[in-house]
Amino acid sequence: MPVKIVTVPCLSDNYAYLMHAPLSGLTALIDAPEAAPIENALKEQGWNLDFILITHHHADHIDAVDTLRAKYGASVIGAQADAHRLPALDLQVADGMAFSLGQVGVQVLDVSGHTNGHVAYYMPSAKALFSADSLMALGCGRLFEGTPAQMHDSLSRLAALPKDTMVYSGHEYTEANGRFAITVDPDNNDLQDRIAAVAQARRDDEPTVPSRLSEELATNPFLRAGSPAIQAQLDMIGLPADQVFAEIRRRKDNF
Repeated sequence: MPVKIVTVPCLSDNYAYLMHAPLSGLTALIDAPEAAPIENALKEQGWNLDFILITHHHADHIDAVDTLRAKYGASVIGAQADAHRLPALDLQVADGMAFSLGQVGVQVLDVSGHTNGHVAYYMPSAKALFSADSLMALGCGRLFEGTPAQMHDSLSRLAALPKDTMVYSGHEYTEANGRFAITVDPDNNDLQDRIAAVAQARRDDEPTVPSRLSEELATNPFLRAGSPAIQAQLDMIGLPADQVFAEIRRRKDNF
């Protein structure tokens, strides 16, 4: 039986995710911004909470960890490199490690850039990538700690995953990201269509995540630094992709 993934809106624009594996009956939470919505979702589904997977140390991703751990007895998993500023970890993980949640295999990817020590969790059998504030729908996280080259490398690794992977990112930023994306990729018909679809989803009060990786590859400017059209728009034809990425990030920061 396939896993079931439930999107849980939290705070003003955060998302947490519940992943339930029916064969084992185990449930994992990816990031814990706020306790009440997650508790309500668990109650609605009739699930216990067995694991909490943390992507990075920012408060809007970890504030509810200890509350949920105390209530459900969940084991907490997070990056060894970030352990000094995360809630207490039952399992410390690092890039390239793999572990199992029941029958669901999980691969750990270091995606530093937004923060150092940020990790993503890739579950091949579920075709799911939990990327938080690294790769985001039509965007990527602001570089609070890492360098443009570091983030470009992280996103390049994620871009190499199977194209049918669903990307579960950490925030409802897609509409704003689209308004920027069209300024650096104005002739992209796929992007124009996506912006229209995102606008309709938001009018209907529907989330715009997850997104399919193939869609990000076609429309997300932060994955398209090698695009001749984007390079021409930025007057950077033929320059290395990491330099083009840095310019796109700079423009987004000032947008």
